[in-house]
Amino acid sequence: MSILIAIVGILALLGIAWIMSNDKKNINYRAVAIMLAVQLFIAWFMLNTSIGQKVLQQIVNVFNKILSFGNEGIAFVFGDLAGKNYFFINVLMMIVFVSALLSILTYTRILPFAIKYIGGAVAKVTGLPKIESFVAVNSMVFGDTTAILSVQSQLHKLSPNRLFIVVTSSLVAVSCSILGAYMQMIPAEFVLVALPINIFSGLILSSMVAPVSKEEDEDIDIKEMIPEKSLFEAIGNGALIGGKTALIVGAMLITYIGLLEMLNFFLDNLVGLSFQGILGYIFAPIAFIMGIPTSEIVRAGSVMGTKVAANEFVAMLDFMKMIPDMSPKTVGIVSAFLISFANFSSIGIILGTVQAINGEQASRLAKVGLKVLLVATMGSVLTGTIVGLFL
Repeated sequence: MSILIAIVGILALLGIAWIMSNDKKNINYRAVAIMLAVQLFIAWFMLNTSIGQKVLQQIVNVFNKILSFGNEGIAFVFGDLAGKNYFFINVLMMIVFVSALLSILTYTRILPFAIKYIGGAVAKVTGLPKIESFVAVNSMVFGDTTAILSVQSQLHKLSPNRLFIVVTSSLVAVSCSILGAYMQMIPAEFVLVALPINIFSGLILSSMVAPVSKEEDEDIDIKEMIPEKSLFEAIGNGALIGGKTALIVGAMLITYIGLLEMLNFFLDNLVGLSFQGILGYIFAPIAFIMGIPTSEIVRAGSVMGTKVAANEFVAMLDFMKMIPDMSPKTVGIVSAFLISFANFSSIGIILGTVQAINGEQASRLAKVGLKVLLVATMGSVLTGTIVGLFL
């Protein structure tokens, strides 16, 4: 019965995306079907064999090693503060290193070729444009902000629908730099299986809500992506862009999280509930259509609502206490749902990142910020539902 409910839930998500679409005639149903089939295969393969988990873990280890080099630079500048839980130091400062690294990869033509050929290969399979496909894959490794940075030279060319797909698909992702923390709070196997499935969850729903026609795709001019004349100029420009992005993102986070706390204060005094608590009740029926047992939907919905209202770390800390008392199916579904940056504070992060690159595009994005969050959250629901089918 739970499997049947989950199937209905998947169809409901696709139906909602269709209703929300601003161009129903141009929805690529073939691409949607292909990506959904790939998701189902990945979930089956990863949850029923050990080979898939081992391969993905090795890939994650490689990128974590790369990010550890950035941590050395952070530790040198901030000393003992780098080993403590300071978000600005441990997370935002990593943007500086990654941005410089991406500039090096761009100058040496490694990243442009990756965008052109890897993105092109994914685009041929799914029928989606190259840039959107590449950002979705890149987000699985570097997270939302650095995935946006990786196509900064192309960002100003994107139409509103293409920008929507790029941002939404990047939001249905997490950064490899924090996978280790996730694995200490929730079962590691669900962290790993959610990563590749998230790629297609974001692309499926965002491309239905904001379709792009094949004519909008364009060949990537590699020379156009390399403005610097020397390697050291590329490193310097990358570091400066990363620093600017980190500061803007920090300012956005202070604003959004502060406003959320203020809202919670008023709601608690007026109705005796926090914003997270209200969202928990809203997510209870959603938890049900994801295949979670009826007896656990309220508690699961509370965790899911907390993740959207605050962030995945706050939700995982609450979920850790519930895991021993919950069924394996619920643990798997909720864990997979939590592996994304789809929350209110991330809207500030994304806006800050785009603002640092192109103010005009940031203004367009700000108008559809809540819609981006809704579709990205639906992507997390889709990921959790698909995982639940194989538990």
